[in-house]
Amino acid sequence: MNNQQFSIIDRIRSFKYAFNGLKLFFINDHNGRVHLFAALAAIALSFYLKISRIEWIAVLSVISMVFVAEIINSSIEKLADVVSPDYHPKIKVVKDLAAAAVLVAAILAAAVGAIVFIPKLFL
Repeated sequence: MNNQQFSIIDRIRSFKYAFNGLKLFFINDHNGRVHLFAALAAIALSFYLKISRIEWIAVLSVISMVFVAEIINSSIEKLADVVSPDYHPKIKVVKDLAAAAVLVAAILAAAVGAIVFIPKLFL
């Protein structure tokens, strides 16, 4: 057990690592930039269509879920590349599973987007 004293300053400093991770994600990850563009488009459309609070919650929730899934996927891929730089069938399974998590999140985001935006755009 760690007996180190709790420190607000240390907790605040730890945010720097998280923000650096976001910066690295958007700078270095092509899919991160694609998701960022899609998120900004969805947010702009949400403002334009004046969606309800509940719709905002749904849209922002799925946007966040896609980002979280993609960040975890990218982390797993980078770690797997360090652990096994050469092709390994078990590493491939791990990478495929992480990519599947992003796919599930993106499908849900598209479904929520369709439910929220299609009636306002076309009906």
